[in-house]
Amino acid sequence: MKIVMIPSGFKECLDAEEVGEAMRMGVHRLNLDASITVIPMIDGGEGFAKSIVNIKHGRLYHKEVTGPVGQPITSYFGVYTENNKKTAVIEMAAVAGLKLVPREQRNPLWTTTYGVGELILGALDFGVDHILIGCGDSGTSDGGAGMAQALGAVFTDEAGQPVYIRGGGDLAKVRSIDLADLDPRLTDVHY
Repeated sequence: MKIVMIPSGFKECLDAEEVGEAMRMGVHRLNLDASITVIPMIDGGEGFAKSIVNIKHGRLYHKEVTGPVGQPITSYFGVYTENNKKTAVIEMAAVAGLKLVPREQRNPLWTTTYGVGELILGALDFGVDHILIGCGDSGTSDGGAGMAQALGAVFTDEAGQPVYIRGGGDLAKVRSIDLADLDPRLTDVHY
C-alpha cells in the first residue's frame, strides 16, 4: 500500500515534520508494508526553515540572537546551494514567533523582530546570494522595524533623538528613518 501524508503543524506544539513523523510511526504500527511519503505542509510559519533545508539538502546553523521579548535565545537559519547560488532560509517563528512569547508577556506593543535582523546578518556571513524569510506564526507587530534596526537602520524621533524599537508601541515615536548605515552586503542579496 502507498500512502502520502501532507500534514500541517500543531501551533505551539509540533511542527509539520514532527506531525508527519508521528503519523508515519502510527501507520507503520498498523501496516509495516506500507510505503509512506510525508510532505510537510509549510506556509512560512513553524517548520518552514527546517523543511526547506531538508528538501534542498542544506544545513541549519544555530545562533544566539534577541528573542521577541528582548531576551537572548538560540535560534537558527538554514543555508542550501542550488545552481551555484547559496540561499539562506529564515523562519520568523523560530526567532520572533508567538510560541517564544510567554503568555503573560503577549502584548504586541512590546515584542520585537530584532532577532530576525541578527539572523540575516548571520546568513550574510555565509556569503548568501538569496534570502527567503517565512513570516508565519509571528508574535510581533513592529512591522520589521526591529529587524531593520539590527541591520543598521536608525530611527529618530521629532527631536532627532534615536528611538530604539522594542515593539510596535515604539513606532508612534518615529519621525524619520536613516538607512545610510545598513549593512552594505544587503545590496548584493536577492529576497
